[in-house]
Amino acid sequence: MDNKFLSRLYLVVSREACRGRDIVTVTEQAVMGGVDMVQLREKNLSVQEFTETAIQLKNMLDRYNVPLIINDNVTVAKASGAYGIHVGNSDIPPSQIKTQWADCSMLGYSIEYLEQLTNAEIAFADYLGVSPVFSTATKTDTVTEWGLEGITQIRKLTDKPLVAIGNMNESNAFDVIKAGADCIAVVSAICGAKDPLKAAEVLRNQIERAL
Repeated sequence: MDNKFLSRLYLVVSREACRGRDIVTVTEQAVMGGVDMVQLREKNLSVQEFTETAIQLKNMLDRYNVPLIINDNVTVAKASGAYGIHVGNSDIPPSQIKTQWADCSMLGYSIEYLEQLTNAEIAFADYLGVSPVFSTATKTDTVTEWGLEGITQIRKLTDKPLVAIGNMNESNAFDVIKAGADCIAVVSAICGAKDPLKAAEVLRNQIERAL
C-alpha cells in the first residue's frame, strides 16, 4: 500500500447519516473505536455550513492525528484546512483539483467503470474508491455493483490503494479485504449504530484479522 495512504477503516460521515445525533460526537466515538480517516460528505448544506462543520470536525480529529477528507468541494477543503478531497466519476476531475489546490495532500477518486483505470485522471489519484461494492441506499446514483470479484479484478489492474465502499459492515469486511481491498469505508454501519465506538471496534477487528 502507498506509504502516504495508511488508512484501514475510513468513515464517511454526514449530518443526515448521524440521524439527529451530534456529528462531532459520533465521529469522535468512531475514531476511538478504530476509524483512522474521515470523509465529510455533505451534499445539501450551504458552503458556509459545510465549512463550519468541516472545521469543527478537523479541530477534533487533529487531537487524534486522524486526517479529514472533504467530499467534492475544493472551496470547503481549502477553507477548513482539510488533508484532502474525494471526488466521484461525475465530479470535478482530479487533474483540475491539482490545478486549483496544489497543496492537496490526499486525493481520492471513485471507480465506477473499469474503463476509468485507463483514464489519464487516474494518475492524479492517491487512492481509488471502489464504489459501490454492494448496492446501498446511501448512494443510489451509481452504475456498477462490483462485488468481491470486482475488487479482485481491479486489484490486478492497479497498484493504487483500494478503498471499498457500499454496504460495508461486519459481515463482509473480512471477505472484502481478502478480495484485495486495502481499506473499508463505512457510512451507516457506524453512523447509524447505537454504539459507534463498538461498531468501529468490531469492523476494525475484522479488517485486522483479514490482513
